[in-house]
Amino acid sequence: MEHDALDAGEARYELVISVDARRSGQYSDAEKPRMRERIYRVLETAFAQAGVGRDAVHMEDRGDGVLVSVPGRIAVTRLLGLWMVEVHENLREENRSLLVPLGLRVAMHVGPVRHDSRGISGRAVDLTCRLADSAVARQLLDRERADLVLAVSDSLYVDVVSAGGKFIEPARFSPARLGLKEGEVSAWFHLPGRPAPDIAAEEPGAPAGGPPAAPVGGPEAALAAMDAALAARAAAAAGRRVDDSDGDDEDGADRYRAQGDLSVHRNNVYQQPVHIGRVTGDSHRKD
Repeated sequence: MEHDALDAGEARYELVISVDARRSGQYSDAEKPRMRERIYRVLETAFAQAGVGRDAVHMEDRGDGVLVSVPGRIAVTRLLGLWMVEVHENLREENRSLLVPLGLRVAMHVGPVRHDSRGISGRAVDLTCRLADSAVARQLLDRERADLVLAVSDSLYVDVVSAGGKFIEPARFSPARLGLKEGEVSAWFHLPGRPAPDIAAEEPGAPAGGPPAAPVGGPEAALAAMDAALAARAAAAAGRRVDDSDGDDEDGADRYRAQGDLSVHRNNVYQQPVHIGRVTGDSHRKD
């Protein structure tokens, strides 16, 4: 990207975009080049589809992601709307052939950016990277098994997203309070193609960028752990207390905890002999 000046002391208000890959540290050295190829293919194709020339934006490689800045002459709504739609669709297309889908965390913020011969810097850049790396963004991507999560700063939501526009639906964003290294900030999160996400409140002052420890074994292990957690939750529900209002307890209900061999049967009509409970020892033999 060409600039009129490369003076590091001159700040320009630009849209900053940070893109990170989900659980990139769990890709092997042989897998990482292919992962990076997919990320660039998804992003650069989306720029072309949104009518944004590749030479009109600044892109920095971050190993497991990309840092982008877009000059003010390009409408922010085009990046928030059409470009994000194309990124999502391109990512879905890439993932059709992958056993373990590529997940991306994208964050956006508008603020003063300083360019020099090595790249970009400034608080706007720091905040954008923090949002993409936040625990909320990581947890949403994993919990919802999504391909893509978008995080925007509070100011960007208020100034641009809240007004809506083509492919921009403010009602599908949910707010969250984040504890970053620089202090507490508000941000808004969106899962493209889905309703507004349900976000549990993050404890104010909590350190940012620290997702729960990932299970050993790569992305496959992460998905298996999620399945195991759901199965454990269902098993726990089987032991919950059962209430029945037909009994003669003090408040008009018999209460049972159904566990082990205990079964509760009331007002049932059986048309033929039935066995209730499990068979143990020699009890299955007829006398």
